[in-house]
Amino acid sequence: QVQLVESGGGLVQAGGSLRLSCAASGRTFSSVAMGWFRQAPGKEREFVAAISWSGGSTKYADSVKGRFTISRDNAKNTVYLQMSRLKFEDTAVYYCAVGDNTARLMGVYGVDYWGQGTQVTVSS
Repeated sequence: QVQLVESGGGLVQAGGSLRLSCAASGRTFSSVAMGWFRQAPGKEREFVAAISWSGGSTKYADSVKGRFTISRDNAKNTVYLQMSRLKFEDTAVYYCAVGDNTARLMGVYGVDYWGQGTQVTVSS
């Protein structure tokens, strides 16, 4: 069993930065990939970024590549999403996720556990 709790969401102006955190607990944490999805009102949940257990493999959606950075600290059982040069279209609820590997974690059907979500609002 894995539990995920996100934090760090809030209101930020376009062009600004924000860092999301996801604290994980459970015996399977050290052996799985972790990532982030987001969902805007009226839209489907979409993949944002993923990182392997070791941190050696990362994946990003084209829409955030070069602006967002995913990282993890296994000693703290925490994954981060550093968001910079934020745009209005980044506004969404951001969800932390766990899966078997980064490839499977690029789609919602590869997610084994979800966090509760944290709201990110970017003003224009």
